[in-house]
Amino acid sequence: MNVLKVSSKSNANSVAGALAASIRDFSEAELQAVGAGAVNQSVKAIAIASGFLAPAGIVLYTQPSFEGIEIDGEERTAIRFKVTSQRI
Repeated sequence: MNVLKVSSKSNANSVAGALAASIRDFSEAELQAVGAGAVNQSVKAIAIASGFLAPAGIVLYTQPSFEGIEIDGEERTAIRFKVTSQRI
């Protein structure tokens, strides 16, 4: 399972496509976002991916968490969205 890194400049539709593909392949995925804009794009991508997968009877569940990461030698806090799925 890959961690999809999302930035404030990420296209939510593109992230949603990658998320849906990961869900189809592995039944779960993780998105990592640093900053309010990146979190916004992540949440939009999860909602869009949910719409992509609903016709196949797949429901998404999301669990957010905080994670300390290092960017350019500086400690930052990321929000990680663990996305799991269930067939209905």
